[in-house]
Amino acid sequence: MNHNDEDTDWIIEDDAVAGAESALTDQPETAPGPATWRILIVDDDVDVHVVTKFSLSNVCFQGRRLSFLHAYSGDEALTVLADNPDIALVLLDVIMETSDAGLIVARQIRELLHNTLVRVVLRTGQPGQALEHSIILDYDINDFWCKTDLTTRKLFTTVIASLRAYEGLQQAHQQTVQLRAELEQARQLLAAAKQVSNA
Repeated sequence: MNHNDEDTDWIIEDDAVAGAESALTDQPETAPGPATWRILIVDDDVDVHVVTKFSLSNVCFQGRRLSFLHAYSGDEALTVLADNPDIALVLLDVIMETSDAGLIVARQIRELLHNTLVRVVLRTGQPGQALEHSIILDYDINDFWCKTDLTTRKLFTTVIASLRAYEGLQQAHQQTVQLRAELEQARQLLAAAKQVSNA
């Protein structure tokens, strides 16, 4: 279903990109080789899913292509995220089944699912500078776009920047987990050594 404030052809193709896109043919969501970057598109407008996927269908970052998951409501988005903790980026519509459905999802990603790694980019069909400033300050999101401003080039830039940030956070998280495991192992060895010395 479509909201009146949302335009179905909300991505404005840049001339430099449009020529390359015209040569694209239908491609599978996943390709053999390295694991893909998983992106969740959340929007109640089917056309937004189609246009977004098409615009990013030929993108490759760090030798890895993109694959797409789809949700059409806030509740569905949270279910998909809970079942797929390796999602790198969520492109999240603000207005879906309610006027703040996307904002609720953005908050619950961090507070309910405790997912601090996934990057969240909000998209809205209702521009407003005051609203945008408030949302950026109050919600743990990584970018905020009005759909009419999000050209193919800007979408590409936003996605690549988000994936790069996700990769850095993921590496830092893995290092933290490894250090904690090594620290715990060292504590266990120290405790065992003390028991031997006291025997």
